[in-house]
Amino acid sequence: MAVAAAARERLGPKILFFYVCFYAALVGFFAAMLAVFWQTLDMQMPKYQLDSSLIGSNPGLGFRPTPPEYQNVESSLIWYKASDNGNVEIWTKLIDEFLEPYTLEEDNRVDCSFDNPPPEGKVCKVPMTNWSPCVKDNRYNFKKKSPCIFLKLNKIYNWVPDMYNTSTNLPEKMPDDLKEHIRGEEARGNKNTNVVWVSCAGENPADNEHIGAIQYIPRRGFPGYFFPYKNVDGYLPPVVAVYFEKPKSKYCQT
Repeated sequence: MAVAAAARERLGPKILFFYVCFYAALVGFFAAMLAVFWQTLDMQMPKYQLDSSLIGSNPGLGFRPTPPEYQNVESSLIWYKASDNGNVEIWTKLIDEFLEPYTLEEDNRVDCSFDNPPPEGKVCKVPMTNWSPCVKDNRYNFKKKSPCIFLKLNKIYNWVPDMYNTSTNLPEKMPDDLKEHIRGEEARGNKNTNVVWVSCAGENPADNEHIGAIQYIPRRGFPGYFFPYKNVDGYLPPVVAVYFEKPKSKYCQT
């Protein structure tokens, strides 16, 4: 018994030493593999882009506000009671949070236009002036039962939109009012049609009647000079405010 106990005492440190070396080698191996993996990555651009990536080359169109997290996360329905200030504030604060980055000054942002795209290493400002009535001081017109929602395109690295910039190549299924709008912009100059156009309509004819007239502020789409997205510091995707002039209340519009 005494001999066995002595043997175990001598063997204990050896076992401890073995496991220390084993786990140290294991950690070192994974650290080396991780270092090799990081060497294959470019922190400025994705390795796989556009059609070769999982995201693809078709950016999603997002809108704000979306329902708060404590509500049904699977729903995208915007509903509120205009006479309830607290209810209105829930939605308008969500818009405040979304637009806050657009109100901050950034040295890397410059004024852009169709004639003056951003120079290399710079990004375009997203001007938020002259957006009335879709402004913070007006609480985005929610109180007046004529709310504004905001549209944006999701960012995809190096994506360049294929634009409908002439009235001769418009798809047959494009809404007639949008075709007429493009013709009007084309008459002002070809550069004015370098836009990713947007059109909002109801799913059914009855929905269109309930939605009523719509304005797009500051223009009916996203200017082409914001693309492609190159992961340059300070970049913000362009925004379109959709102003519903007089939608019918107490109707669910899709």
